[in-house]
Amino acid sequence: MSLLGCGCNVAISRIGRFATLLLALGLADFVYGRQTVEVASPSGQVKVAVSLDERLDPYPCGLRLYYSVDFNGRPVILDSPLGLEFLDQPPLGGSLALKARSLQHIEQIWQRVCGKSKDVLDRCNELRLTYQEITAPLRRFDLVVRAYDDGAAFRYELPSQRSLGRFRLVSERTWFRFTGNHTIWVANYGGFRSSQESEFVRCRISDLSQDEVYGVPILVQIDDGLWAAIAEADLQDWAGMHLGRLGCSPHTLVTLLAPRHDDPRVCVISKTPRASPWRVIMLGKRPGDLIESDIIENLNPPCMIQDTSWIRPGKAAWDWWWSGRYAPDANFPVGPNNATMKYFIDLASDMGWQYQLVDWQWYGPPFAAGKPNPDCDITRSITDINVPELVEYAKARSVRLLLWLHWFHADRQLQEAFALYRRWGVAGVKIDFMDRDDQEMVNFYHRVLKEAAEHRLVVDFHGAYKPTGTRRTWPNLLTQEGVMGNEYNKWSARVTPGHCLTIPFTRMLTGPMDFTPGGFRNAGRSGFKAVGPDAPAPMVMGTRCFQLAMLVVYESPLQVLCDSPYAYRSSPDGLDLLRIVPTTWDQTKVIHGQVGQFITIARRSGDQWFVGSMTDWQPRQLDIPLGFLPEGRYQATIWADPPDADSRPTSVLRQTIQVGPKDHIKAELASGGGHVIQITPL
Repeated sequence: MSLLGCGCNVAISRIGRFATLLLALGLADFVYGRQTVEVASPSGQVKVAVSLDERLDPYPCGLRLYYSVDFNGRPVILDSPLGLEFLDQPPLGGSLALKARSLQHIEQIWQRVCGKSKDVLDRCNELRLTYQEITAPLRRFDLVVRAYDDGAAFRYELPSQRSLGRFRLVSERTWFRFTGNHTIWVANYGGFRSSQESEFVRCRISDLSQDEVYGVPILVQIDDGLWAAIAEADLQDWAGMHLGRLGCSPHTLVTLLAPRHDDPRVCVISKTPRASPWRVIMLGKRPGDLIESDIIENLNPPCMIQDTSWIRPGKAAWDWWWSGRYAPDANFPVGPNNATMKYFIDLASDMGWQYQLVDWQWYGPPFAAGKPNPDCDITRSITDINVPELVEYAKARSVRLLLWLHWFHADRQLQEAFALYRRWGVAGVKIDFMDRDDQEMVNFYHRVLKEAAEHRLVVDFHGAYKPTGTRRTWPNLLTQEGVMGNEYNKWSARVTPGHCLTIPFTRMLTGPMDFTPGGFRNAGRSGFKAVGPDAPAPMVMGTRCFQLAMLVVYESPLQVLCDSPYAYRSSPDGLDLLRIVPTTWDQTKVIHGQVGQFITIARRSGDQWFVGSMTDWQPRQLDIPLGFLPEGRYQATIWADPPDADSRPTSVLRQTIQVGPKDHIKAELASGGGHVIQITPL
């Protein structure tokens, strides 16, 4: 047994080296020429082959390094080149010899502080291959490959060496050559600099432009019984990975790294020893298998926080910004002032929610002439806001405060401000508008998480890139955006039920997403209207139960509920669920689902199960088998769309029945509808 960090690391560990074959030890020669080395997952269903070979066009010329991936004997990735390109140095990836190889089995169980499941099995076979150039400058590197039963991953490791010290990486030339012109779901963020908030569009690989940059993850349907997703894990001190379509090779994607902000010619400036992030191919027989996968976090380092008892998941009220000052019952001006914050704190207290989010403008206008306001001081609030007073007011009502920060201002005053917030009694921060994932910004994320942990602050990143599993190392990272969420309903008609049914199978594969569910001004397809970014009373598409089901379907240990106290109190159907639904889980099972169409997810908290279902604009009857329940009898409380939900989308039909593990529940979902079940033992 090995404890790698109290509360969030290894509970049971068995890491055994079952086979080690070292070449070139002592006087042994390097292995030259064509060769292939394979590693299979523990069950044998995932196999990765790495080869040195010489291939014809469209491949790079000469003897080069390739990899391929199979799942249950079926090819997923065909031979694809690997390599790195540097500024003022030759590329690395050709004219190589295999110097050493070793194989080890990894099997351990670690515990999440919060998330989609408590106990996480990290079980794989790892192959380490050491290569060296056969001509000057004779640089060495390791290719580390892991084969899990639910995917494959590999990374480049550059050891300390005289021939490669400080380096400036221009690009990474990792290909993903698929077996055909598959259907994919992909987000085009319009370049490297974005908040990564967009639709995941269904298309074919050949539909992608060679001139565009696409975000990850990318979901790929190989066929009806084989699904894959391309992602990255353990992103630190490196540039974020994007993908492009390679014109010279059919059905092929290639890595594109975000260029540095200070020198766009290069993507990474570093020195050896250095390791790249993991390149991940998630695999499953159905798209729901990818949602259940833990591979992204398994590829990250263990928890760095010894005492995690202060890290608390929960739900948060969100101040006036989203609801557009919509508070007809308020007898004060709604905006950035203490009265408004207390109005929302009272909602959080009444609902039993853990947090109140004090959003932007509490320390003054964060922007000036379209840029971060250089005069802002995040240690001083405006006259109408008194943070210590609000902290005490909230504390008396069992609520804690989260403070919004623009990243530019946080970067300037990080240590000073975080130390002050802890003295004030603030619980955490929401940091916004980074809109980049270059190496410098990636390092900012890690500085924030480390400094926040030292001052016992939880973190929510907005205007953020996708998760890469960092929360295993820094579990004070409760959630992050990088998703087109409910706020877009204010000014657009883009957050459709189809979009909401696509993101669980795409964006959510990499980790929690701060979608900000819980909109209570619900509208059908014809009744929805975008009111404008600053107008009051924004609407959301779909039924009330559609929004309720998001609290179960969407993973986020911090669920920020978007609507106003007046909206909740004046139309209370479903408030009882918002009071009781957890935000962290002991177990997650995807019952069924089709990308962009419907989904049912069951999640367990203690001895209770919550089952959430959602559908697109197509009404559906979903059969929900309860075979995941242990033997016994249970009470099932159901929140469902009523028969007239098309004309009354804010209404909820609530009923209670008794069930057992052999039963099925027939869920009737209206157009853009939802369905939630709470199951408790009798």
